Amino acid sequence: MNTVHAPQNYRPVLDSYDTQQAISFIKNAFLRELCRALNLKRVSAPLFVLSSTGLNDDLSGTERPVSFDIPAVNTDAQVVHSLAKWKRLALKRYDFKMHEGLVTDMNAIRRDEDLDNIHSIYVDQWDWEKIIDRPDRTLEYLKETVRAIVHAICAVNEQLQDAYPQLRTKLRNKVTFITSQELEDLYPDLTPEGREHEFTKKHKTVFIMQIGGKLKSGKPHGNRAPDYDDWALNGDLLFWDDILGRSLELSSMGIRVDAEALDRQLTIAGADARRKFTFHQMLLNDLLPLTIGGGIGQSRLCMLMMECAHIGEVQSSVWDRETVEYCERHGIPLL
Repeated sequence: MNTVHAPQNYRPVLDSYDTQQAISFIKNAFLRELCRALNLKRVSAPLFVLSSTGLNDDLSGTERPVSFDIPAVNTDAQVVHSLAKWKRLALKRYDFKMHEGLVTDMNAIRRDEDLDNIHSIYVDQWDWEKIIDRPDRTLEYLKETVRAIVHAICAVNEQLQDAYPQLRTKLRNKVTFITSQELEDLYPDLTPEGREHEFTKKHKTVFIMQIGGKLKSGKPHGNRAPDYDDWALNGDLLFWDDILGRSLELSSMGIRVDAEALDRQLTIAGADARRKFTFHQMLLNDLLPLTIGGGIGQSRLCMLMMECAHIGEVQSSVWDRETVEYCERHGIPLL
């Protein structure tokens, strides 16, 4: 179901020309800050992968990838959902060293996405991955990495406002950490999304940890594929969006599964059929480096810093007629 709403008396802060300039400013500045914060190097990445490799991100397990045949090589391919698995394999192939990582511009099509102010079928994000040591597989290392990312985001926000003083988005540099079970205990009568909104409204910058496994209620906070994040060492980064009056998830990230965690989570998820894929065989046999990684939404970061009401103000995508007409009536300029 597609939904959209306009904040009362909404008007874009930037005109169409400055919007394009600001998008470019944010993307260039944040890539620079992120690489510096996490010791990353930019690499090129695929738009699609072969279906037979098991490299595509299965997200929650229900989304259908865009698939197509390639007659020239007599096989089928899928447009990536994300590069969660490909990045880990690339670190090995490109001979990255301990505590070095890669980052790439990831573009994807998520055909089954419901459309609203913050969701589009077109996804653009910085996908990053970094090699870590086994002693780094802790919640504290995860938290340190989250703090570094938040510091980079806040630094770019300040740089942007130096360039465009009319922008006034305030972002909190201090992160409040909470587990998904603690969040359920705090708001047992709310949906997972409702809990996120209430907690982030109070704390402004939030990282919700340990997403994927079932909570005391019998349901997970959110669905996660069993073969990239370790459900005990992952989480979502959220900022409070004053324009939309809601929490805005900017990143899903985590310490990746080792052989033990992959074995356990495949069984829990009923996904044992994936064990036959080359990627999963390499993981189960400890042939890939231990890593931490995630994705950071480019369009969402731009709309947050630029005080936009709709993601279509900072990216070109496809919208249903009702959304287009509603946005025209309420002064929301879709690209």
